[in-house]
Amino acid sequence: MMADDTYKTITGVVDSCYTEKRSRFIAYAVPVRTVEEVKEQVDKFRKQYYDARHVCWAYMLGPDRSTFRANDDGEPSGTAGKPILGQINSLELTDILVVVIRYFGGIKLGTGGLIVAYRAAAAEALSLAEIEERTVDEEITVQFEYPFMNGIMRIIKEDNPEVLSQSFDMNCEMTLRIRKSEADKLRNRLLKVETAYLKE
Repeated sequence: MMADDTYKTITGVVDSCYTEKRSRFIAYAVPVRTVEEVKEQVDKFRKQYYDARHVCWAYMLGPDRSTFRANDDGEPSGTAGKPILGQINSLELTDILVVVIRYFGGIKLGTGGLIVAYRAAAAEALSLAEIEERTVDEEITVQFEYPFMNGIMRIIKEDNPEVLSQSFDMNCEMTLRIRKSEADKLRNRLLKVETAYLKE
């Protein structure tokens, strides 16, 4: 079971090919972050495989995996997008789009056969993907007067957030990134340094 502030996604694009009764299923798994990216990728595959009978897909977005959609692209309802989404779910992946392109081979597969074929095509592509666990991070911007630099730097050394930006003048500012589960602790420690305050 993963922590609340981690999620799993794929590191790069993978593809595979699956054949069932002369129908050819070409599957792609693509890392994506936004619905706009999903649309761009789906459009790209539609253009690339303009002569295919169906371009079916499903995606899952967000660390909490709350944004998702499946599309059958003309296949009988629930026979393509849903099985593809099921494979994404079975691996608990997010920030991912899986597209399965079908070239019809002349033999009808029936609804049960389609479900099995789309599921198998998606599973095969996902089996080739490199999966990594990432953390959900938060950014914190702290401002403080120069004389209190040592206290701030000591906290940063101990809590080890990533430093995104820093400027040291009479009034200093640093933007930090840290794992969500550790963010409150860091905020509280920074606020205890005299004159330090956090920007909303």
